[in-house]
Amino acid sequence: MPTMFLRFPARRYHATPWGHHVNEGLIEWPPSPWRLLRALLSVGYTSGLWSGDGPSVEARSLIEKLASVLPIYSLPPACGAHSRHYMPLATLKPPGKEADTSFVLAHQVTGSPIVRGYKENTTLVFDTWAQVDDGELAVTWDVELSDAESALLGRLSERLGYLGRAESWVMARQAGADEAIPASNCFHESVQANPGPGWEQVPLVAVENPADFMQWREQTVAQALAVFPLPENNRPPKKLLSDRVKAEEPYPADLIACLHAETNWLRKYGWSRPPGSRRVFYWRKADALETGAPRVRRRTLEAPVVEAMLLSMVTASGNDHALPSITRTLPQAELLHRALVSFSTKQGVHSPVLTGCDEIRRPLGGPHAHAHILPLDLDRDGHLDHILVWAPMGLDDAAQTAVRAVRRTFTKGGAGPLRLALVGSGSMAVMRGLAGAYGKTLRSFIGPSEGTMEWTGATPFVPPRYLKNRGRNTLEGQVIAELAARGYPEPTGISVLDPRSDTWLLRMRHFIRSRYRGPAPPVDVGFSLALRFAEPINGPLCLGYGGHFGLGMFVAVK
Repeated sequence: MPTMFLRFPARRYHATPWGHHVNEGLIEWPPSPWRLLRALLSVGYTSGLWSGDGPSVEARSLIEKLASVLPIYSLPPACGAHSRHYMPLATLKPPGKEADTSFVLAHQVTGSPIVRGYKENTTLVFDTWAQVDDGELAVTWDVELSDAESALLGRLSERLGYLGRAESWVMARQAGADEAIPASNCFHESVQANPGPGWEQVPLVAVENPADFMQWREQTVAQALAVFPLPENNRPPKKLLSDRVKAEEPYPADLIACLHAETNWLRKYGWSRPPGSRRVFYWRKADALETGAPRVRRRTLEAPVVEAMLLSMVTASGNDHALPSITRTLPQAELLHRALVSFSTKQGVHSPVLTGCDEIRRPLGGPHAHAHILPLDLDRDGHLDHILVWAPMGLDDAAQTAVRAVRRTFTKGGAGPLRLALVGSGSMAVMRGLAGAYGKTLRSFIGPSEGTMEWTGATPFVPPRYLKNRGRNTLEGQVIAELAARGYPEPTGISVLDPRSDTWLLRMRHFIRSRYRGPAPPVDVGFSLALRFAEPINGPLCLGYGGHFGLGMFVAVK
């Protein structure tokens, strides 16, 4: 997929959306697909890559391929700004009470005739632009190009001097084969119908579908020529042929010809929008083009990625028995997760490690590498007193900032908020090094450094799919699938523990097993399991429905 990067040396992008006057103060952000293709065609002429006869066969193929799909964008931060100018109209205003001395002096310098006492008429003009600063705009077309077409796109990009108005300087380049492409934050509505809160729609002009355009042209031209029918037996007169040519002139032969249309030609034939174009709707972030002054962000060094962060949870009175019961593992994890995501959203930051989704809310692929919120009972009194935030992919700077910033959470029936404090952060080796009784219990959840072969359930395992008597969706089959999805080997033994023989296991039936703000489990039932492996494995080990919120959590057996 070809990607073009655009950087604006003057830190400004000037362009008015199609169908709007410059004094409306609107900005076409992002640049429309129609504008981008016209710019590539134009630079081909100005740089001598093709002659005035038109683009080469290779260039036509390139433009047609790019026109066949709607691109996606990665927009840098931008702020809308404008200046106001009183432009001269080259007409004079009758003399008033005060003579316009500046006008007289200006004409004395230029040597033009002086009309003493007259003032030149002016009109107010808005110059609106997007203040982009050092940001880089990425445009990606989901289409395959040949080597020659890709090389041509690279040459056209390098020769692009401006985009939009002439003062909108641009430096463009084609992305390298192995270059990382930033995540999309502006896409056509066909990619996702409604991304949800925090997004807005903007209309852009794009090239019409080639097949639809040719069908429309054939029908329209046929109707126009029907007024000037050719005689069946006689030779048509020259005037009739001339009239037929004129009737066909307003309709370009193909989409490449449509992209060549100039403003005077459009006005001549009464086009309110170029033929071969269509209006499409794109989704962009609501703050993609800020209307106020840009926020000044203090430059700070990003914190190195860590594997886990441990939080302590206490009541205002210090009464441990007022802490939430272990049966509230799932809702307590949900509450903290909601607070972390809310904080990041208010900061204008999207953290995939916290949400488990990319910029357009598509779930991340891979072995469940995003954050797990694991409430723990480290003093073994039946009440949750710590929360482990663990992510195999690592907690980035945005996630760490959110964890450090959230200072309180709540519980059902509590007398007040629960206070949160950071105990430690780092790798699992750091977590295993915590001293005291709390550290000993924590090591049972994450396992020793050398791993262990036996694990037993600390919270109920809730099947993520409907249980079947045979096949892959038996209880054992779902456990094996959950382990495989997380990169663990198949266990040599899976056993269901009998709760009647253990008072601790009896409490498993009281665990909340359904999320408050999320899909309900296919089967509202929890199992106490014991797993045995042929070789030692490391934890934390969390499986099944709600595994990212503390359900299906296992402890190591010595």
